[in-house]
Amino acid sequence: MEDVKFRERKRWLFFGLPWTFTVYSINDELVRIDRGFFNKQQDDCYLYKIQDVRLNRSLFERIVGIGTIECLTGDNTDKNLVLIHVKHAQEIKDYLVKESENARLKRRTVNMLDIGADMDGDGMPDGN
Repeated sequence: MEDVKFRERKRWLFFGLPWTFTVYSINDELVRIDRGFFNKQQDDCYLYKIQDVRLNRSLFERIVGIGTIECLTGDNTDKNLVLIHVKHAQEIKDYLVKESENARLKRRTVNMLDIGADMDGDGMPDGN
């Protein structure tokens, strides 16, 4: 995976120590999660499939300086992609929000919501 923007390790909640075998790598095109020591598992999710990003930080996570990032995706294998207990969580979350939108624009896969009201039932939004 070339040109990695972020490379973080899943950390223990105990003092935020990186003593796990899970590594998160993020570049301009995808998010990759490498898990395991004996049995390796690698999951990828393209940035254009990320629809929404949420940052969760408990009191203890804030004390230790880590956070958990939750990505709601359109991916088949990981509908809810979670980057657990990572450092620089706010910076990574902001990067994912910005770059996922840029990736959708580049691939022309932008979803638009029509929130106009159809009061008379003719299939067309009613104007003022």
